[in-house]
Amino acid sequence: MESDIDILLIEDNHDEAQLVIRTLRKNNLSSHLLHLDDGEEALNFLFSRGKYSSRVDRRKPFLVLLDLKLPKVDGLEILRQLKADEKMRPIPVVMLTSSKEEKDILTCYHLGANSYVVKPVSFETLSEAVKGLGNYWLNINQRPLEVAKN
Repeated sequence: MESDIDILLIEDNHDEAQLVIRTLRKNNLSSHLLHLDDGEEALNFLFSRGKYSSRVDRRKPFLVLLDLKLPKVDGLEILRQLKADEKMRPIPVVMLTSSKEEKDILTCYHLGANSYVVKPVSFETLSEAVKGLGNYWLNINQRPLEVAKN
């Protein structure tokens, strides 16, 4: 937990989270990945509160993979708080969720989501989607220097 985090995965489904983690690591897309399974803990981590208060001077994640439906605090509220904060706003947030609801998609984009990906039904297809996401956001996409420094 002490090292800087490249990817923060916020997902409450353990099987899906493990597949995402294995896929990213297998493809050398994240050696520093943190998985949190509830929204409250994710906000505490991101904003250096509670047990994460010692992280105040740590670099922010390069990418947040965020599910919509989470215990304690949902993905919409996490997205809302991230994009409302000047220092957090540049961090790409990819919604990785099972919801195909147009209302959810529109709400996420209105709140500032950088991408909205509906989780494919098969694990094989999900693995391919995660590999593509990781490659794009970590290797191809040029992120602002302030994200790398903060």
